[in-house]
Amino acid sequence: MFRIPLIKRTDAYKITHHIQYPEKTQRIYSYAESRGGSFDSTVFYGLQIYLDDYLKGEVVTYKDIETVSPFFKRVFNQPYFNECGWSYIVDEHKGRLPIEIKAVPEGSVVPNRNVLMTVENTDPNVPWLTNYLESLLLKVWYTSGVATLSREIKKMIDSYAVMAGERVSPFHLNDFGYRGASSEESAALGGSAHLVNFLGTDNLVGIEYATHFYDTDVCGFSVMAAEHSTVTSYGRDGEVLAYKTIIGRTPFEAVVSIVCDSYDAINAVDKIFGVMLKDQILARQGKTVIRPDSGDPVQMSSKILDILWSRYGGTINDKGYKVLDPHVGVIYGDYISHEMIDKILREVVVNRKYAPSNIIFGMGGRLLQGITRDTLGMSFKCSCAQIDGVWRDVYKEPKTDAFKISKRGKLRLSRNAMCGFETFPKDSGNQDELVTVFKNGEVVKRWNFDEIRKRAEIPS
Repeated sequence: MFRIPLIKRTDAYKITHHIQYPEKTQRIYSYAESRGGSFDSTVFYGLQIYLDDYLKGEVVTYKDIETVSPFFKRVFNQPYFNECGWSYIVDEHKGRLPIEIKAVPEGSVVPNRNVLMTVENTDPNVPWLTNYLESLLLKVWYTSGVATLSREIKKMIDSYAVMAGERVSPFHLNDFGYRGASSEESAALGGSAHLVNFLGTDNLVGIEYATHFYDTDVCGFSVMAAEHSTVTSYGRDGEVLAYKTIIGRTPFEAVVSIVCDSYDAINAVDKIFGVMLKDQILARQGKTVIRPDSGDPVQMSSKILDILWSRYGGTINDKGYKVLDPHVGVIYGDYISHEMIDKILREVVVNRKYAPSNIIFGMGGRLLQGITRDTLGMSFKCSCAQIDGVWRDVYKEPKTDAFKISKRGKLRLSRNAMCGFETFPKDSGNQDELVTVFKNGEVVKRWNFDEIRKRAEIPS
């Protein structure tokens, strides 16, 4: 497999920074935070993957140095590459990074503008290394962003569910994003992040990343589901046979999801599922979930629920909301976003009095590709430096943008009087919630997926 040396896994301009620090700089201390964006807090997740995959063990060799040296000479047309510094890491540290990384436990939900992670070199001869790693480490904006978005949707669905006397289901939001992700690694990273909050997924590589990097068993699940190729392969005249066959080949107790819009979704639900196949559906123990896949999501969700209610009926719960016969339900997976789910639930729950348990969602590109670094405003800034044995505060304070004012000094993340997270100076008396997770080439603290899920759980 094509291998990129760690030395190249940074922004090009950082190659020149070892020349720029003040004389006798010994240590650089930097931190990461979410400065704020689409949400009020951040679910911190994904750092362990980067530590395991890129930073632990011997990650720098003489062969790497020999390979990258002429490459950087061609990139800059100048001898900027810090060959002596990287050779020192090979000689003195056997290619292991003399860095300490502290971070809030993964899965923690931290209000914006608080420290999430700190990085500091442990060898005074390589102070340039701290911020050299920014470009790689700050990519936790993606995993944290997907985990945060997924959790915010969970909170929103739960608010409608509580209104109707229910709670959000672990399968209320399903990851349909594998094919829409920008790369295999994005699909795996984002897919695992979604699983922090939900159990439903069709993203197998997301499950694989969660199980591999977070010491857990299979933690995402799917069902028998049709797609247009399996339905339309029977031909337009064979639509009824297609549905009948797919249901018939599903185990008696298992859930089956069937796309219904290959030709005429309304007719399919009303006449085929509602009449022709009704006895077959009711004879099974497992639920048959109807998936409309085109049209206006709000209108289609409402129409399908209305038809299923008229054909199958159900019960009215104690809060006055309609709950469909347990043999049928709806999943919507087209044009789904945080905002669209809100619109759908506002219509079907608030206006039409259907309980949220009647409809679940599949979310693809907007789950795994709708996130940017600006979603959480994630940043990485130096806040302290040791120069000639003396520590000094380091910060930025742009006159034109108060939003970008950075923190000063060494930091700790502690619990405040309200039991929430708050950032304090390092030497304050509060207990530090930041934990050393990486030191001198070794991952020294690991989190398993169950622990992460428990921290990220929404309030009961």
